[in-house]
Amino acid sequence: MKEQNNAPDPAQNTTGKYKGFLGKLDGYFGITASGSDFKREIIAGLTTFMAMLYILLVNSELFSLVIPAASPEAKYGAAYVATAIGAVAGTMLMALVAKMPLAQASGIGIIVFIVHTLILGGSGLSYANCLVFTMINGIILIILTVTGLRTKMFEAIPQSMRHAIPVGVGLFIAFIGMQNAGIIVDHGSTLVSFVSFNVLGGNSYGEMIGPLVALLGVVAIAVMSKRKMRGAILWGILGCSALYYALAGLGCAWGDVNCLEFFKSITFYNPFLAFKHWGANSAGVIFYQGFDFSGYLNAEGNTGWTLAVLLITSALALCMIDMFDTFGTLYGACAKGGLLDENGTPIRMEKIMLAGSIATCVGAAAGTSTVTTLVESSSGVAAGGKTGFAALITGGLFFVAMFLSPVARLIPSCATAAALIWVGVLMLGSVTKIDWSDPAEAVVAFLTAIVMLLGYSIAKGIGTGIIAYILVKLFTGQIKQVSLPTYIIGALFLATFLLT
Repeated sequence: MKEQNNAPDPAQNTTGKYKGFLGKLDGYFGITASGSDFKREIIAGLTTFMAMLYILLVNSELFSLVIPAASPEAKYGAAYVATAIGAVAGTMLMALVAKMPLAQASGIGIIVFIVHTLILGGSGLSYANCLVFTMINGIILIILTVTGLRTKMFEAIPQSMRHAIPVGVGLFIAFIGMQNAGIIVDHGSTLVSFVSFNVLGGNSYGEMIGPLVALLGVVAIAVMSKRKMRGAILWGILGCSALYYALAGLGCAWGDVNCLEFFKSITFYNPFLAFKHWGANSAGVIFYQGFDFSGYLNAEGNTGWTLAVLLITSALALCMIDMFDTFGTLYGACAKGGLLDENGTPIRMEKIMLAGSIATCVGAAAGTSTVTTLVESSSGVAAGGKTGFAALITGGLFFVAMFLSPVARLIPSCATAAALIWVGVLMLGSVTKIDWSDPAEAVVAFLTAIVMLLGYSIAKGIGTGIIAYILVKLFTGQIKQVSLPTYIIGALFLATFLLT
């Protein structure tokens, strides 16, 4: 049964208690009409920003792995500015078009898919190529939103997979975080192994502090979250950074080579250099390098046909990851703030999705991945945000943060890894919604999640789950339950497995 809610629509223009310029802002955003006030909206916007700031740090670290720049500073600076522009564009569109207290930025799950599956997975695709995929994804989402087909597409995905995809993505993200921190390491025949903390004959002191700090960081974030401390992830990152510097400093006193090298690598630079690096390596690169697929086509076995199939299925995977993230976040956040209509649907749902779709296109041109509504928006809603003015505050703070890349560059990778692992923890919540007592539903959910993790590919996990679902329905006499869109999606993924 859908939740009934008769909350007033903040977009309704009613007379408020404010006059002059504040009165116009009140009328535009419907602050008084929603039962809120400027102070509450400002606090909500600041709360959301504090909860989301880690996105700039983590996403920049991930994209630094694939941006073809000359130096680590150039890679990080370009990624940082591109990510910030995507967050500013998405959140401002949310504020001015949808007029909702939600914020947007490039989602970690999607960036992991692009970086580790499409680029580092050995496909031959470049950073610029994947921005083309992102732009196509944005255009598709705009068309699906305007025509109302976005909801239909969501409905074509089996219920078991809707819950399994966030689980698989969460495990994948946590795995990446553990690798980045050095917690999980390559170990010959077993492929992966837990890092050695053997002080008598294992790794050196400098090699152990990163994994140790990351593990402690995850626990610290969990404790702060349990105590309902706002911005727990950000404080976790900052705390991990401080602890890492302190432990590395002790290592320097003992003459540890790894600690000495870490401090030697620290550099300070003009924050405007990040914009220079962004202009040279990310801004508009989609238009003058993105359509050069020679790296992919020169690989053995790849053809124009396989490229077309890869493009379609990758865009499809991006759409589905984005849709599941967005739908889950919207319903969760809006329910907290009484922002559902009488049918239990988030108010101005289509405008919310349109804002994200347009922002994705802007983000692709700027050099970042799909822009989506993030779950951290719930923190601002919980703090009392009800209108787009809260999002306006968040977007403005992201704009200011755009000029702080040298400070962000000082954050060690083990600190951002702790945030990645914690995001993975959060995404595992939907595992309880899977009906494990039904073998048919359980196997589809299991294959979807496990292939994402062990196959190191979100797209292959989704494809495996869809095909398994069709086969299960076929051999249990329930083939009529499979819709035509589901067949089409399954056929596209089958072609990907067979031809690429």
